[in-house]
Amino acid sequence: MPWLILALMGAGTFIYGLSTHAALLCLLVKPLPVLALLGWLHDAPPTDYRRWISLGLIFSLVGDVLLAWPGDLFIFGLGAFLFAHLAYLKAYFSDCRRLAVLPLVLALGVGAILLSILISHGLGELLIPVVVYALVISAMLWRALARLGSDVPKRSALLAAAGAVSFVFSDTLIGINRFVVGFEAAPYLLITTYWLGQWGITASAFHQTTRASEGQLG
Repeated sequence: MPWLILALMGAGTFIYGLSTHAALLCLLVKPLPVLALLGWLHDAPPTDYRRWISLGLIFSLVGDVLLAWPGDLFIFGLGAFLFAHLAYLKAYFSDCRRLAVLPLVLALGVGAILLSILISHGLGELLIPVVVYALVISAMLWRALARLGSDVPKRSALLAAAGAVSFVFSDTLIGINRFVVGFEAAPYLLITTYWLGQWGITASAFHQTTRASEGQLG
């Protein structure tokens, strides 16, 4: 319950800061929801899966601060979240290693469509970093979806997949808002879907067992 209160307080205050254009307030409270998830995660079973999700949340905390920091630190925030997705990718590989062709095709399709939209509007010097990031987040989505229907606990697979989809949607909104066309509701939609995504990914660790660290080859 204390972690839930911290998350809700941080989220509510951040939304208030957005609406009042209080940049310093946003900087101070933006990390709180993910920090609360990190604290909550310590109650999950102690598997390799949990350890990699924890690392992903830590990198996400760094990314949250960098993206909220005054000045344009977008490239550094992008790098922090890239490492977060690599950690989540490793977590998903820790208990499911099947190829899962359909999820692979879906993830690559989503990544290709988003990249084509962004590139058509010009990315300049950010082209290579954005392409690399798109590949990594597509791989993360693939592995999250690959766990569906496997030997992984069903609830863990569903939560992680929903979280990954929500995270990808949030990043898509960031790309569209920054490189294609800005819209007023974007900051509220992207942060809400980001938090929901992180919650789903974190919650998936609570439905793991210690055998999850052994991996699945099916």
